[in-house]
Amino acid sequence: MAAQLDRKLERTNELLQRMLAEVAKTPSTHAIFVDAGYVYAAAGLLVTGTEDRRSFDLDAEGLIEAFIDKARTIFADSRLLRVYWYDGARRRIHTAEQQSIAELPDVKVRLGNLNANNQQKGVDSLIRSDLESLARHRAISDAALVGGDEDLVSAVEAAQGYGARVHLWGIEAAGGRNQAEPLLWEVDSQRTFDLDFCKPYVTRRPVTMYEEGPAPSREDVRFVGARIAATWLSERGRAALADLLPGHPYLPGSVDQDLLIEAERLLQCSLRGHADLRRALRDGFWQHLQSQY
Repeated sequence: MAAQLDRKLERTNELLQRMLAEVAKTPSTHAIFVDAGYVYAAAGLLVTGTEDRRSFDLDAEGLIEAFIDKARTIFADSRLLRVYWYDGARRRIHTAEQQSIAELPDVKVRLGNLNANNQQKGVDSLIRSDLESLARHRAISDAALVGGDEDLVSAVEAAQGYGARVHLWGIEAAGGRNQAEPLLWEVDSQRTFDLDFCKPYVTRRPVTMYEEGPAPSREDVRFVGARIAATWLSERGRAALADLLPGHPYLPGSVDQDLLIEAERLLQCSLRGHADLRRALRDGFWQHLQSQY
């Protein structure tokens, strides 16, 4: 009986040794998970002083390549699985910029939604799903997470629960922090990219200047407001309209800014010094939306 037990133990040890040998020969694998909303806001603020995407251009291809190079240095004995780029889009339909990013080698674009206030929805859950799935299937041993939202804590914990190490990468904040403390506490390591690292990939857009000329009539501006409202409604749908209507007569700041910029483009003149015309613009915008409800 004792001899039989010894043989079983010996056989078990052989199997364990064989398994450990196979694991030792398997190369480590890492992936990079980028919250694009965080990157745009943090890098834009650091380099240009604003988080507004319309005020600057981000060389996403160059920045992704820089992240890959940095990971290659940090995870020297590991191979890259891919870069995951998480962003928001209306109805989860790729913009032209997002399409070009999706075509890059070793990059996968994952889209959440954008609400009426241009806020991302569903991005954190996508990051958690991918992180947890890859860690569970032993597809990655290390994850570089570029983000700062506290909601990512659950994603970090899920990946760590399956044995993956999660490394938080951030962008230098001009003042204070732009990453949640609970997130900083949970990760296995932290790294911050400074102004010199980000500056080559962020370029401020030139301010559009319009020639001085006669101001348009209130009716012309009101008509343009209604025209923009029609486009806004067709792009965002009735659900976004239902969210917007309770705020009448006020518009969320991001919607009001988009309305002003598009109106100035269509009218080819500035409305910045004409409070009465800006009121007419909003009146036309609201009038059309209310007529469609």
